[in-house]
Amino acid sequence: MITSMTGFGSAEKITEKYSLKVEIKTLNSKFFDPSFRLPRAFLKWEMEVKALLEKGLSRGKINLGVHFELNNCDQPLIQIDQELFDAYYKRLEQLSGDLGSEGKVALFKMTMNMPNVVLHEENLEGNISFEVFKEVLLEGVADCNQFRQQEGINLQKALVASYQKIRNGLSEIERLDPGRIENLKSRIYHSLEEIKRRVKIDQNRFEQELIYYIEKLDLTEEKIRLGSHLDYFIDLISNDQGTSGKKLGFLCQELGREINTIGSKANHADIQRLVVGMKEELEKIKEQILNIL
Repeated sequence: MITSMTGFGSAEKITEKYSLKVEIKTLNSKFFDPSFRLPRAFLKWEMEVKALLEKGLSRGKINLGVHFELNNCDQPLIQIDQELFDAYYKRLEQLSGDLGSEGKVALFKMTMNMPNVVLHEENLEGNISFEVFKEVLLEGVADCNQFRQQEGINLQKALVASYQKIRNGLSEIERLDPGRIENLKSRIYHSLEEIKRRVKIDQNRFEQELIYYIEKLDLTEEKIRLGSHLDYFIDLISNDQGTSGKKLGFLCQELGREINTIGSKANHADIQRLVVGMKEELEKIKEQILNIL
């Protein structure tokens, strides 16, 4: 099964107090390349988030957006810890002694500025545990991977279509090749016969050179190797265990090498036209595999 690097996934958790939504978008990249948009209170989990994304998505350009909102709009964006306020106030009052009205105002201001008495919105976000956030994040990763697998099915169809056109091209080359060899022999023989009539040539040496020249233009080995590479290619993209885009990339280099050699050695117009078509399909394959995980 082929998995694409292009994907989108989302997950959310809604309670009476808050709404939490995770969105993940992925594109192709040679490496794991994450970027985050996290609420301030979630920044402390950045390393854990990065590790979870790398484990779940492997590689690609990954954009993560986390959206957090308080659901009760009438609720103030700050809260006061009343018990902590009372404890601070009483202790400061004991230290300050008898105070007038102005002194009590100053004492009130001092108490309000004590640590953790006033909880701002970002502190309220901290009421969400990492385990809750992790659960939503992993749901988003799973949704994104499902999208990637569906895209992988479409990629596989495109790859099989291009593979089949290259395979058909090879079959046509194999059909044309015997006639190509006979025509080549005939042309070489008649050309050299003209030379023989003007120049004395050793017949044995002449035949050896003729065989050598024809062997240099023989396509048998290239056809066998190209067929073998194509067999391996279709096995890889049909494998239920999946395959990597990098491995397919290396195999495409070998396919290209054999196709180019056939084109350069063919000396046959119809075969060279087939080679051009095969190269075109190979370029399509190369573009597609850039997006395979």
